[in-house]
Amino acid sequence: MSTFMATAQHAAESGRWHVIDAEGQVLGRIATVVARLLQGKHKPTYTPFIDVGDFVVVVNAATVKLTGRKEDQKVYRQHSGYEGGLRETRARVVRQRHPERLVEDAVHGMLPKTKLGAAMYRKLKVYAGPDHPHAAQKPSKLEVA
Repeated sequence: MSTFMATAQHAAESGRWHVIDAEGQVLGRIATVVARLLQGKHKPTYTPFIDVGDFVVVVNAATVKLTGRKEDQKVYRQHSGYEGGLRETRARVVRQRHPERLVEDAVHGMLPKTKLGAAMYRKLKVYAGPDHPHAAQKPSKLEVA
């Protein structure tokens, strides 16, 4: 008997949708669950070089918890590529301006840094509030402990 390897056709057929409510949950705990779902590591058909992951919708990203003093100490950095082009922003400011970016950056850092990782990241949908426009896909609610 040979080892099963998923193909691109098999991966396209197996994409399910999940909704995760991030209200009151710790950011890192949510991000690890989401990254695992996007990669497809929860499936028995997981293949490292094929995108067999699912779509994930994260709602209530604005109310995600940061432990310790990360709200004031955690720094998000962006560089324009020019000299002196480094911009640093504290987590508290990021939460006020773009609350969904907290979850997006945490998950993005846990995915592979390849074209495949970019394809996985595109299947992540994050919303600051409780509403999302993906009801037509019939997503299943996933509880995170």
